[in-house]
Parts: sequence; structure tokens; C-alpha cells
Amino acid sequence: MWVDSGDYERALERALEHTREWLRALPGRPVRPNTAADDITATFGGALPARGLDPASVIDFLAEHAEPGLMAMQSGRFFGWVIGGTVPAGMAADWMVSAWDQNSGLRFATPATAGIEEAAGRWLLELLGLPEASDVGFATGASMANFTALAAARWRQLANVGWDVNAGGLQGAPKLRVLVGAERHESLDMALRFLGFGAPEVVAADHQGAIDPAALRAALESGSGPAIVCLQAGNLHSGAFDPFLEAIPAAKDHGAWVHVDGAFGLWAAAVPGLHHLVEGVELADSWGTDAHKTLNVPYDAGIVVVRDVAALRSAVGMHAEYLMQDDHGPGDPMEKVPELSRRARGVPVWAALRSLGADGVRELVAGRAECAAELARRLAEVPGVEVLNDVVFTQLSLAFGSDERTRAVTDYIMADGRVWMSGSRWQGRDILRVSVTNWSTDSADLDIAVQAIKDALEATA
Repeated sequence: MWVDSGDYERALERALEHTREWLRALPGRPVRPNTAADDITATFGGALPARGLDPASVIDFLAEHAEPGLMAMQSGRFFGWVIGGTVPAGMAADWMVSAWDQNSGLRFATPATAGIEEAAGRWLLELLGLPEASDVGFATGASMANFTALAAARWRQLANVGWDVNAGGLQGAPKLRVLVGAERHESLDMALRFLGFGAPEVVAADHQGAIDPAALRAALESGSGPAIVCLQAGNLHSGAFDPFLEAIPAAKDHGAWVHVDGAFGLWAAAVPGLHHLVEGVELADSWGTDAHKTLNVPYDAGIVVVRDVAALRSAVGMHAEYLMQDDHGPGDPMEKVPELSRRARGVPVWAALRSLGADGVRELVAGRAECAAELARRLAEVPGVEVLNDVVFTQLSLAFGSDERTRAVTDYIMADGRVWMSGSRWQGRDILRVSVTNWSTDSADLDIAVQAIKDALEATA
């Protein structure tokens, strides 16, 4: 054997020191990476050496040569996409998950991690006000959370019309309608492709991207057969929430299963001052979110919640003679997400929740929304800046006159490196997207962001 017991200690000591250096540097380092992927590949690639390198030296090499290609996504000045940082307890718990090395599919085999995930699931249902008897599964991210929920929806809606999709597949099955808002996230379309649905029926949305409930009701009335309706808690560009109190009853009147993609916005349900955004969301059948976003838990941190326990476990669970499985009660983790072998990704979620407490979660979520509102107010006072959306949660969409000018400002900001904001296109215009998701973002970070945009406007005048 090439490894002795001391190798663990030496390698972990080096990893800890390099990690400390990385975290210490975050407040002042540029957010953008300083090299390209091709350069990193050249450094780390080539022919695999015949002789191995001791583990501590591997860690030193990794830290030294990866650093130029790292994006400071944990920085309070990172406003790109919808990506959170990592709260301390979540990060440390994630290290322990790797050290424990538990294959967390079965309650019998890994009672510690299974029990911790079940506790985290109960806390999540309580925080978000979702049905307490629901199953909670821990997926890789919001995309797979949506996939898992929609697999359960497919199973139930076809079973309701007498078709066993597990036995018969989709060939010859009754057609299932899937209706989505015009501004849903593209990951929903991806999940629907994976599940064999093809393209969904698109329902009109308002000027902020929220689904039009009257248009949804009309679309449902225009056809027949089993249906799934996908709603959204938090539009990617505007942060807008679909009107659940109107849209869900419209769907239920036609026997539809309702799924809510709440990748970052579902967390508004934990905050009394923001709860109006998600009023009625608990009436749905399934929900998907990502704790890496608003809760700031390390990857992987997707969460799927399904009210219909039988549908979820029938759709994604498996049974084999060699596995010692529970046949009742909480169910095995492998029955709630489509994986048999996986890390205990719910443990860092538990650690983050336990370290924050209910009040801390509310302060975290409310604080991100308050920072976004403050940033919007300050930028609206800057000549040449257009805030295009109603800032109701954590997302801003900005324009700077023409598309050409907006692209130039975006390019300047990404090259400058003081902050990171990503470009996009929304409602026929090029925009600069700003997502306030990181737990550490504060007024000082907003000062830097405002100044960076002012400098970009001056440089591109």
C-alpha cells in the first residue's frame, strides 16, 4: 500500500493551511480568475507520471497552480448568476462528510447521516411552511431537484389514468401535458427532456416574468388529459414570484400536479416580511430549491420536497435483494433522489441550519433582499443607469442605454475584477444581471459595486 496513516494528517494539515490562506485573501482579492481553463489544463495535464507524488505535495501543487484559475465566488463582491457562498458550519461539516466517507443511501447502513438528513428535512418543512408529511430528498442541485419532483409527477399523473410508467414506459402512454410560464428557468425544459416530455406548453407572463393566471386557466381549458403545471418562486432576471394563490387553484381545478421551481426564491417563505411573495405556495404538490444559493451551503445542496410520498418513492426508488431497506416510515435516502451511491449532502444543510437557527435564517434571507433593495436605490440615482425590474427579492436587471453600451459596461466590470456581475438578455434588451446571494455581502461591498459601475460608465462614455 502506498499510503500510510500519517499521510492523512500531513495532507489535511496542508489543505487546512491553504484553505485559510484562500479565505484570508477573499476580502481584498479580485473576484475574477486570472487565467484561462486551457492554461490550467496544460499545467495539470500531460502524460500521467509513472511515479506517484506524496499526498501533502499533491495538495501543495493543487493549491498553488489552481489559485490563478479560481473565481472568488465566496466574496461578498460576487454578484454573478445566483450563487451563494458558504457559511462556516456548512463548510466544516462538508469536510467531515468527506472524512466520514459514508455512502448515504440506506438508513440501515448509515444511520448517522440518514438521521441527520431526516432532521434537516423536518426543519426545512417547518421553516418553509410546507406540508409536514412530505418527503425531503437531497439532490445535487435545483436542476436535479426539479427533475426528481417531475419524475414523481409523471408517475402519479399517469397512474391516475391507469398507466404504470414503471412497467410500460412512455411508448403508448396517455399524453401528459406540461404547462410552464414564458419566463421559467431553462433547467425545467432540460428536466422535461430528460423525462421524455419534449417541449412544454408555454403560458404568457407579465412584464416582470410572472405567469398570467388567467392565461394559465385558459390554456388548461383549451385541452384535456393529465397535466403538470410548473410555477416559479423567483424569476432569474427580476426575482418575480408567480401568483400562487390564483395559479395553483386554476391548476387544481383541472386535476393538474403543481410543481414549484424555487431554486433561490422559495426561501422567502421563511421570512415574515417576505412571505407575501410566496403566499399559497404550500398548496402545490412538489417544490425544488438549492441550499447553496440563498442558504449559502457548500455544493452539492439541492433539495426536493414532494407531498405525495408514494409517487416520489415509486418514481425514483429501487429495491434489490442485497439491500436491507426500510419498507415503512421515513424511507431510505435512496428512495427520495435518483441515486444509490452519494455523499451525505444533507449534513452540511443541517449544520448551516443549526448554526443559524430559525432567526438566523430569517436574518440571512431578509438581509440579502435588503442589500438588493439598497443597491437598486443607489444605482437608480446614478445617471445612465436603468433598473429594469421591480426589486422584490434579490435580483436586479440593469441597462445603460443602448445594448452596445450595456455590453461595454458589462465587459468593463468583468475585466476590472473588483466585483463580478454577469450579462444576459431579458425582454429584448441586453442587460447586466446582479444577484445578491452571498451571506457576507454588506454595505461596503455595495459601495464597491456602485463605484465599479460608475467607473464603467465613465470608461465607456
